[in-house]
This record gives sequence, structure tokens and C-alpha cells, in this order.
Amino acid sequence: MSLPHFQLAIGTGGDRKLRQNVWSRRFVPAILSDGSSSVPIRIGYRGGHTREYAKKSYEIRIKGRTYHLNAEYDDPSLIRNALSFRFFRMIGVPSPHTRHVVLSINGRNEGVYVLIEAVKRSFFRRRGILMKSLLYASNDSANFSLKDPDTRKRKKTLFAGYDLMIGTGRDRDKMKAFIQSMHALKGDRLKAFLGKHVDLDNYLRWLAGAVMTGNYDGFEHNYAIYEHKPTGKYRMIPWDYEGSWGRNCYGKRVNSNLVRITGYNDLTEKVLESKEVRQRYKALLKHLTGTAFTKDRIMPVVYEMHERIARDVYKDPGRQKSLSLFRSEPEVIGQYIEDRRKDIQEEIRLL
Repeated sequence: MSLPHFQLAIGTGGDRKLRQNVWSRRFVPAILSDGSSSVPIRIGYRGGHTREYAKKSYEIRIKGRTYHLNAEYDDPSLIRNALSFRFFRMIGVPSPHTRHVVLSINGRNEGVYVLIEAVKRSFFRRRGILMKSLLYASNDSANFSLKDPDTRKRKKTLFAGYDLMIGTGRDRDKMKAFIQSMHALKGDRLKAFLGKHVDLDNYLRWLAGAVMTGNYDGFEHNYAIYEHKPTGKYRMIPWDYEGSWGRNCYGKRVNSNLVRITGYNDLTEKVLESKEVRQRYKALLKHLTGTAFTKDRIMPVVYEMHERIARDVYKDPGRQKSLSLFRSEPEVIGQYIEDRRKDIQEEIRLL
């Protein structure tokens, strides 16, 4: 079965403007057709180091909604992002929906892409989630620390590492005050403060998801954080999980124990200071390693995704990795799950 085919038509002027600077945040007009209808959109490059690659990733804006077209250039399976977000939904953490497509630009076949729902207002509307503010963790400074991760000196602003996507200056100040207070309080006062301002069920499930999938970058960036309007508590949403399931963000094989069971970032450390919360987390990990995080639950999803895209991957002109590597990826992911479950079951004793 072939994948849906997205055809983009970008005018000569717009195409030239994009190519002038791959690091530009410029968007240009284009027409998107899926074979049955055509709609006007705006398109621009997205990503970090991947902007330098031959097969680019894109952000498209259409009818008030935003989507990302990820090339998955470093992932030989092309399914790690999609699989990770599916897994997060399995364990109760809202995450973007995905869909694999074949992309053509001005008649040129660009190959297989994964279409990812952006975390914007429409994300929350679709799920009936009332959100007051939304922040993106854009770099390693989004670690909930008082110190800069590189210089180890006090940050010039505690909002460093974040982009305020939805909200006002008050929401920016609230995050800064939250970080300041979580470092100032101790013991029962800290426990009460975190219980009031953090949705701990969501946080522990998000933490477990990042730990199980092995996304090393998921703790200090690669997440969105929003304030839930009815409760006033912060909640986490995963983002950009190409580096997972046994490979890093450059596609290199990594050990299954790359990510420690207690995760990273200062908020995680503060949350797990409470013995009661550690026991909740321990119980959650035990439950998930016996249910959702098993080969019986995950591998059928892996095989389904892999088989669905295979025919078009074989014809992908922008593919970086070999076809033999693509064919072997379900085995790599399956072995990772097996090894990671053992890691977690052994490390649980440390909690």
C-alpha cells in the first residue's frame, strides 16, 4: 500500500528566497495538493543541525494550523518520532499525531516524510484541554536550573531556554518565579509547592516515557510545557523524539542504559526528592514495564509502521541510510526494548 502523496508548488521567487539562507525563519507562499484538493499554505525550513542536510525538513501553516514535515534524515527506520509519540499516548501523555507521506516539491520527489501535528492552540482544542499558557523548551538552558549549563554561572534570566508561544508577560514571570521558588524551598514546603504547581501524574508519566524511549535530549529541551487552566498546574508534552529506541539524534547506535532511570533536569531532581513521589514513580515503572513497555505491545506497532512505509522508502531519492539498515531496524528496536526493560527493572531498586 502506497503512502499519501503531498505535492507542493512553490513559486520561483519563493524557492529562491528559501534557499538563500537555510537558517532563516522566513516563510513563503505555496500550494499544497493531496490529489483531491489544493489549498494555499506558507512554508519554511525547520530544525537544528538538520537544516544543513540535503533532505530538508519543513514547517507548513495551513488554515490556522501548523504541521511539521520531518525528513527523519538521520533515523534509518524513519519511524522513531511516530513510534515515540504513539507510545506516549499509550501511557497517558498527550502527544502529537503523526502520518507518513511522500512529498514532492515542484514535481521533484523528495521522498518519505513524517507529518507531525504542531503543539499550538489547535492541539489543545482537538483534545478538549483548557490551556492558559504554552512554552517551548528551545535549548539546553530549559533545565529548570539557576545556572547556565555551559558557563555554570547564574543565568541572566530564569526564562533562558524558553520561548513563550502563548501567553503574556505574566506567564513568563510566573515561570521565572516557579523556578526561583523550587530552588528556595526544602522538605515539606517544597513537596507542597510542587504538588500545587505541577501535575505530578502527568510529569511522572512524561518522565517514564522519556526514560523508556531513551531520549537523552528530552529533559532539557525537546518538550513543551503548558499551564492547565482549570488547575493552574504545569504539564509536559514530548517533542522531537528522533533520537530514541536505541539510536541518538544523529542515528548512531547507543547503549540501552544511556538515560538513567531518574532522568535529568533540576525539576525532576526536586520532584523525586519526595519519598512518596519516588514510590509513585517506582510503581508506575513497574506497571509500565509489565504492560505498555513490552515487545508484545510495541512490536506490532513497529511492524505496522515499518511495513506501511517500506515500498516508498525503497524509492526515496533522499534516503541517507542503506536499505539493508532500514530492513533491520525492527530488530534493533525490538532488542532495545528487551535490553531497556532489563535496565529499568534493575535500576528500580535505586528509587
